[in-house]
Amino acid sequence: MSASMQGKIVLITGATSGIGLAMARELAARGAHVTLVGRNAAKLATVAEQIRTQTDNQHIETILADLSTHAGVQLTAHEFKRRHTRLDVLINNAGAIYMSRQISADGLEMTFALNHLNYFHLTNLLLETLKSSAPARIINVSSDAHRGHVIEFDNLQGEKSYSGWTAYGRSKLMNLLFTYELARRLEGKGVTVNALHPGFVATGFGKNNGALMRLAMRLISPIARSAEEGAATGIYLACSLEVEGVSGKYFVDKQAVPSDPASYDQQTAQRLWETSLELIA
Repeated sequence: MSASMQGKIVLITGATSGIGLAMARELAARGAHVTLVGRNAAKLATVAEQIRTQTDNQHIETILADLSTHAGVQLTAHEFKRRHTRLDVLINNAGAIYMSRQISADGLEMTFALNHLNYFHLTNLLLETLKSSAPARIINVSSDAHRGHVIEFDNLQGEKSYSGWTAYGRSKLMNLLFTYELARRLEGKGVTVNALHPGFVATGFGKNNGALMRLAMRLISPIARSAEEGAATGIYLACSLEVEGVSGKYFVDKQAVPSDPASYDQQTAQRLWETSLELIA
């Protein structure tokens, strides 16, 4: 059973392609008022118009921002709150993998900045709006790539050694540590927060890493899910009455499953929270 999304206010990051776009389109089709966040103006405009046409829903807005930067995150929150006093569903989806170590405009390693700090920063900036909109939902797109990783605070941003796959896996572990810590802090506040694994999806993910990565992704794409299949769990968490009041869980194929034991370490979660706060101050 799905709750009606008619008139619900939804914000989705990374919404111009892949599962972000698929979630945005489906939620719009169900009547939600959807704000898309992306960093390419032309793509944002095109996608927004496509969704309006395909769903006959004119309540599709856009915010142009680079979420790998503090300024981009702050702009997104400010612009959203300028337009709206309510937020029913926040979907943190924007992310990427960087096979070589790259630095953001703020001097942070890009995987850490975009995949973790963006989720943490944007959610915290919108938290009071979410609380005042209760019941509200926060959905963090993580990945089973988190399994087998641990957080090394003395190498948090690959300062000592860097591997693209390791940095990505750790960022997805950070998504879960953040989700569970936030769930503890929001207990009794009327706002739920859950994470999900979309599965391996045939999208443009990873293609920013050169010809070899593009070839690898193309070769394995026949076994991948479609963007619509990858979006299904996120849509379920945004709409389903079955998860009303459910918080602090990790979902795969619409089922709550245990994540890696490292993701439940509360001491690590609290330290990551405090470290993240310092980095956005």
